[in-house]
Amino acid sequence: MLPVWLEVWWRVFGSGAEPYLGVVRQGEEILGVAPLILRNKTASIIGSDDVCDYLDFVVVPGREEDFFAVLFDDLRQKGISHLDLKPLRPDSTVLTELVPLAHDLKYDVHCDREDVSLELDLPATWDEYLALLVPKQRHEVKRKLRRLEEAGNVAYRFIEDRASVQEVTDTFLEQFTESREEKADFLTARMESFFRSLFEAMAGIGLLRIGILELDALPAAIVMTFDYRECVYLYNSGYDPQYRSLSVGVLSKVLCVRDSIQRGRKRFDFLRGGESYKHHMGGREVPLYNCQIVIR
Repeated sequence: MLPVWLEVWWRVFGSGAEPYLGVVRQGEEILGVAPLILRNKTASIIGSDDVCDYLDFVVVPGREEDFFAVLFDDLRQKGISHLDLKPLRPDSTVLTELVPLAHDLKYDVHCDREDVSLELDLPATWDEYLALLVPKQRHEVKRKLRRLEEAGNVAYRFIEDRASVQEVTDTFLEQFTESREEKADFLTARMESFFRSLFEAMAGIGLLRIGILELDALPAAIVMTFDYRECVYLYNSGYDPQYRSLSVGVLSKVLCVRDSIQRGRKRFDFLRGGESYKHHMGGREVPLYNCQIVIR
């Protein structure tokens, strides 16, 4: 929900909608921000579930009830009759605060589980992480790393500076489309524009870290991550199909976890989707919901 992210999304995907940036204040104190878009009589949080893993309102802890009461009043006055809110974590302000208030106001509320995300609490050391894995997966990680090292000179490095992002992004998008057919279908011209703008913007505020797994000085796999408040978010990845037999796709993520542990991060978020590798790497499921509210 960072402004820079929402701005990029709006520039690329916001056509046909009206922005509603509602700020609730008590005197000079800001209680919260409602970054919404309006289409007809429906309000949604700025973003979309194909490129945004979690959406929510931005509210000062302890002031949620005041914030949402004012927000509901304003939306009613503007003729908004429907809230379409997704995807939502269980700890989102929507599910913990807005939904109970909507029930109290006798609004129609329907919340359904629609997907999962996976995340991992990181231990202090790499050996402790390996110990967390089931024996079969621990053996597989060690075996795959050993096979990769036997195949040539292995290096794993990160790009963080804005000046290098564009060049690396070109390689990433090429590997992204080559690694899986559905990814090639997903990467329309508009989506490519979003990725390029997002990576540049996030690099500009110092949150983007691009992990490159190299074999004999050639990029075999790339991961795009965001590093924010002691958590590493694995946003997307790609790999060169000629190295598929060496499991470079999975290993680029394994090495990213190792790097996160070495830098003292506390959590690794695999983000939305229940892919098997996330479970194999020790991730635990977090349910994601969509919530529909009819304002009377």
